[in-house]
Amino acid sequence: MTETDLLGPRAHGEPCGSALLKETAEDFQVDEVLDIPLSGSGEHLWLWVEKRNLNTEDAARRIAKAARLPIKAVSYAGLKDRQALTRQWFSLHLPGKTDPDLSAAEDDSLRLLKQVRHSRKLQRGAHAANGFTLRLTHLQADREALEQRLLRIQAEGVPNYFGLQRFGFDGGNVAQAREFAARQELPVQRNLRSRLLSAARSYLFNRALAARVANGTWNRAQVGDLLAFTDSRSFFPAGEAECSDPRLAILDLHPTGPLWGEGETPAAGATGKLEQELAARESELCAWLQQAAMAQERRILRLPIVGLAWHYPAPDILQLSFVLPSGCFATAVVRELLELIPAGPTDSSCVF
Repeated sequence: MTETDLLGPRAHGEPCGSALLKETAEDFQVDEVLDIPLSGSGEHLWLWVEKRNLNTEDAARRIAKAARLPIKAVSYAGLKDRQALTRQWFSLHLPGKTDPDLSAAEDDSLRLLKQVRHSRKLQRGAHAANGFTLRLTHLQADREALEQRLLRIQAEGVPNYFGLQRFGFDGGNVAQAREFAARQELPVQRNLRSRLLSAARSYLFNRALAARVANGTWNRAQVGDLLAFTDSRSFFPAGEAECSDPRLAILDLHPTGPLWGEGETPAAGATGKLEQELAARESELCAWLQQAAMAQERRILRLPIVGLAWHYPAPDILQLSFVLPSGCFATAVVRELLELIPAGPTDSSCVF
């Protein structure tokens, strides 16, 4: 499957040039933003971990082994890309136990930066956002056009596509999901099942978003839409009054798209029609997601970019920094600027 098949059209025009992504781990840095005050006491030990060229699951296994704990005693908020320098939180469940010696987990690819006790374990999705520092190398671009594009996406945001990482090499996760859906079967292996269900939902969301980008409504509300705030998982229907809410203009409130599951889309009007037509075209995948008892959820169509800043450390290097809500992809931002030249294979476990 091509990039266009998996994502969709760009919203702000053709790329202003090209650049290499992830030439080194330091070129793609991610810091979890956690707004949970840690108490300093309790049966859970929270760890602030820096890892380089190591995925989250492998880091969790190493920490569990060093602590002499089962892997289920190690928790983390979200998966982070292997090909990156990332800092994220883990927690260990240690009821009645002292802090273990974790030095055996450390090497050049994993460092423990901080540890603190807390009364609760770290839940999946608990982080509020991710901060990114990206260095795009071998830059070949029209500098003036690139500057104008940066200002535009700073003001208007970008389509909130799920990134290619979600779909595996050449969209293999989607192809596998279709095979299971055709047989009306669910994978027995838990990790495979989770990965394929996630890929199918993400693919269907991207198809809905692509249609909204194509018809010019991805960044504006229309009657029948379901609206959500940037950091909220709840949504509400849009009538005439809601479509002129000033919070839409300041990128605080957004139209949403479907994360398919049980039941029909709650959207109405033109949005409901578009989503029903997509469900009819992809009836096998939608039925498979319902078979898996996935809940109907929504995701914002427009991705606001907080704190976007940029400079050029060298004539052929562009460095970007910004913050995105959890579950959103930095590559969705870069895609609206430049044609990306991956330095290596993507990590299909990555979720930003």
